[in-house]
Amino acid sequence: MKTNRRTFLQQTAGLFGAAGLMTAAGVEALAGSPSGGSKAGKPYVVFVTGDHEYSSELTLPLIAAELEKNYGMRTKVLKSYPDYNGEKDIPGLEALKEADLAVFYLRWRLLPKEQLQHIEDYLKSGKPVMGFRTTTHAFNYPEGDERQKWNAFGETAFGSPPGWGGAAKHTHYGHQSTTDVTVIPEAAGHPILTGVAPSFHAASWLYRVLPDYPAKGAVPLLMGKSVNPDKAAIDNPVAWTWQNGFGGRAFITTLGHPEDFQIEAFQRLVINAIHWELGKPVPKKWKGKISIDVPYGHPKKS
Repeated sequence: MKTNRRTFLQQTAGLFGAAGLMTAAGVEALAGSPSGGSKAGKPYVVFVTGDHEYSSELTLPLIAAELEKNYGMRTKVLKSYPDYNGEKDIPGLEALKEADLAVFYLRWRLLPKEQLQHIEDYLKSGKPVMGFRTTTHAFNYPEGDERQKWNAFGETAFGSPPGWGGAAKHTHYGHQSTTDVTVIPEAAGHPILTGVAPSFHAASWLYRVLPDYPAKGAVPLLMGKSVNPDKAAIDNPVAWTWQNGFGGRAFITTLGHPEDFQIEAFQRLVINAIHWELGKPVPKKWKGKISIDVPYGHPKKS
């Protein structure tokens, strides 16, 4: 049974410099292994949320709880203030100083320079980064703003298009569409795809990133085909790995609708990717489907 957002909330209450634009040779040839604020051998994963639309402030805490319960990790989830619509404040970003992995699910934020500095310092450390969906257009500073370079955060960190629209014509195929997802045969042996179903259906409307993205050196893992598109559609990668210009191991998926998090194949993709990003073997034994039932509460957003 579907749950509306208000009811769910009531139930659960209680940048960069030139280096950032260069591709390091060999996506799998990483400069050292991820390290950072581990305690007693437990990697520290920091989730940074704030996306207007897809309720990442509700879905990602459930992923974080699973990592702590079943996979021996420490986590912290940061949220926009005063709520998911707050574009100018994500308290606690200093936690990135100790993070072993930073996971971003952002959309059109307008953070102050002192908060951006924490993100920049993390990126320049060469530690791994992970991103979901609207993180391709994480920031939206106006023309002439000294922070405008951050609008290309997705390109710099993940090899995705540099923001929404623009010369890359980064767009999607309509809110009435969905996406058929398949494993790319050449990537089937990648550790991130261990145990992931060869095909599944996702609620996310397909993002167009081709022909210029993913960036050179990326390794596409999953391909998406738009179902019921509102314009002529082509198949597009929906998940890939990369090594960014700071030497950081990167993984991004353009999926991330809250209903996607209900799909076991997508859950396993995410858990596997987190392990891979940290330089850890993916779990030999899957701990089972995670209970995630977060409603899509912003149907008028694009």
